[in-house]
Amino acid sequence: MPDFAAENALLTAWRRTLAARGAEVAIMDAGGRALRTFAGIESAAQQVARRWADIPPGAVVALQLGNSECWPEVLLALWRRRLIPLPLAESLEATERAATLAMSGAVAVVGLAAGELSIERGPGAAEAARWVGPVPDLLKLTSGTTSAPRAIRFRAEQLVADAAHICAGMGIRADDVNFGVIPFAHSYGFSNLLTPLLTHGVRLVASADRLPRAVLAGLAATGATVFPGTPVFFQKLAELEQLPALPALRLCISAGAPLPSAAAERFAARFGRKIHVFYGASECGGISYDAGADLRCEDGFVGTPLPGVEVVPAGASAGAVAVRSAAVGDGYFPADGDAALRGGQFVPGDLVRRGARGLYLAGRTSDVINVAGRKLNPLAVEARIAGCPGVTQVVVFGVPSALRGEEPVACVAGTGLDAAAVQRFCHETLSPWQVPRVVWIVAEIPADERGKISRRALAARFAAKP
Repeated sequence: MPDFAAENALLTAWRRTLAARGAEVAIMDAGGRALRTFAGIESAAQQVARRWADIPPGAVVALQLGNSECWPEVLLALWRRRLIPLPLAESLEATERAATLAMSGAVAVVGLAAGELSIERGPGAAEAARWVGPVPDLLKLTSGTTSAPRAIRFRAEQLVADAAHICAGMGIRADDVNFGVIPFAHSYGFSNLLTPLLTHGVRLVASADRLPRAVLAGLAATGATVFPGTPVFFQKLAELEQLPALPALRLCISAGAPLPSAAAERFAARFGRKIHVFYGASECGGISYDAGADLRCEDGFVGTPLPGVEVVPAGASAGAVAVRSAAVGDGYFPADGDAALRGGQFVPGDLVRRGARGLYLAGRTSDVINVAGRKLNPLAVEARIAGCPGVTQVVVFGVPSALRGEEPVACVAGTGLDAAAVQRFCHETLSPWQVPRVVWIVAEIPADERGKISRRALAARFAAKP
């Protein structure tokens, strides 16, 4: 018999939300049109639950719903049937999707067809699911440090704790309107948009249009008060002309990738609002947040630990930390013995230093470039190159070298750039061994839909260049 929890803490929190807010609008579209009341979510959840009455408790059901308003009702329906949602990004490629479904043993995929929910059944839909230990209430997909898909096991009480940490630390209230354009299926969107709605009654705008002008129009039309975004969003918004008035918007949050100080300062100058940096990880939810009012931004600064979160030194590596909180997941699935996530503690791959103001990201353990035995932190090189005239974006990564193990390469974007001039600038400000062997100039450094830029992906693209 699966080891189910006596009560799903998310369903308990939802009952309180429903009792307090039932008739009020819960979800609207980017034009401000009401899509669901809280009572409407509940009614839809009861109807949807009947559609998978034949699936045994403890089975995994994948959800590929984009940024649809259907998310809350589908989640509630699955949890009432003691089924385990596995959110999938809309952008997931076919081969990666197939590998993920095989890894998770998902018995069905819930999607959208012509705007209506569709259920694609798998061959294992009638089979009993088996779990060792507590049955998870949610699986979050992550690639970790490898390209093979794996998931993180979460119980409902951990997700409730994460929502409580985020809402308390960021000052998000029940009268706020959360503008949801970041992907709901990713950890950032799930934790900042979906769980606050279910557990705290925070209203949600469901938008899939990520064009900068459409985002601004949506913020204005809906009276959104909270905008969780990524650095790419804020960079693009600050480049627009004829900006609309946004009198209701009081809180802008950036996560998913480091926020360049230049982008933050330009946004503040154009909109008169600070971008609050948020640092988290799929394995443990929110970690730290810059709650200060100062419009200035420091590269790498990620604020102070959220309420209920403890960040402590870990191991012998300088800058390695462990995150402890009630929101940390139970472990990876399939279980792989990874000691980074166990016992209510997660050790991220980020290097963190402490300053007078709080925490600063200082690179990643896996990103360090080994140049003839000397360890080169790419962030240090990026910080210097960012000061070169004309450079707006820079990412440094390592490539194999027969003589020195690895060599640094700088991928840069900007205006009026010349590779030789950038290298001359590097020689003026860096030690010879730190100077990138190649300066690769591109129109724009590509980021994924979460705003993340992958050094590994850039290195692969560089290696494939003719």
